[in-house]
Amino acid sequence: MLKAVVKNNKIEIEETKTITLDNKKGAIVKVLGCGLCGSDIVKFVHKTAKDGTVLGHEIVALIKEINSDTSFKSGDIIVTSHHIPCGNCVYCKHGNVSMCKHFKETNIIPGGFSEYVFLSEEHLKNVAHIKPDNLTEIEASFYEPLGCIVRAVKRASLLMGDNVLVLGLGSIGILASQAFKAYGADVTGCDLIEERINFLKSTGINALNINELNDDYKADCVFMASGADKAIETALKYVRNGGKILVFSSTPLEQTAYPNNEIYYRELTIMGSYSPSPQDLKESLELLKSRKVKVNNISTEYRLKDIQKAFDDTMSNKILKVYIKVN
Repeated sequence: MLKAVVKNNKIEIEETKTITLDNKKGAIVKVLGCGLCGSDIVKFVHKTAKDGTVLGHEIVALIKEINSDTSFKSGDIIVTSHHIPCGNCVYCKHGNVSMCKHFKETNIIPGGFSEYVFLSEEHLKNVAHIKPDNLTEIEASFYEPLGCIVRAVKRASLLMGDNVLVLGLGSIGILASQAFKAYGADVTGCDLIEERINFLKSTGINALNINELNDDYKADCVFMASGADKAIETALKYVRNGGKILVFSSTPLEQTAYPNNEIYYRELTIMGSYSPSPQDLKESLELLKSRKVKVNNISTEYRLKDIQKAFDDTMSNKILKVYIKVN
């Protein structure tokens, strides 16, 4: 079995014994492909992933072997997420599922950038779904990242017709712009890269260079899909008094915090959003299936053997997003 591991500050391909079910409940799946997530990039760049780690979790896979009480069977092509909340802890009860201890401990084994992966029975029962026939493998790989966006949109608790400003039109910003629109918001997307601005325009959503935004414009919610140095400053400039800033990106560690007095006197709400619940994932799949969120032409396909180049090209902004074709 081939897998891509983090080793000596590089992504290297290693060969190991193919994993087997060994009478466990769950399934062995053959990974058809896996999207490269921004969190994979962060773990690699900031060296928080130990040597030997197999990154990747946005998988589309074929069930090869299964021992399950679910209706899944060998030969099914599925999408899945990698974490499952317990549903009973204080975090889950308050809707903070991605803070749940069980959520953090569950994972696919060994990781999506691998020829084969083990999915537990819990994964099959809670976060796995049959790939819709009208979605390609690459389109279906957006199931998990769009689920993260759905959670963020719902956390924002906006009214129909509220103005949303999306800062940063990478793959997440493009997904978020469409998702907010699908849930009834009036969306404007901003970036500095002309190709990304034009891409969002092609989906029917207003997009422009951030320098062209009218100084008088005020958003009910600013969605920060950018981790650029000036993202916080820009968000504060364009959010209305009493509005919300929804953080969906890492910013430089040395960056100053949000000004306390702005939050206090302007009654701003600053919130983060991270990973989805099983229900968010279900809604994500429906948005993809119905084409309310269109994801064609966002990802560029790379082979598993070229995964280091895929990381490099993503980090240098040569492409929007990567899909690693595994099998």
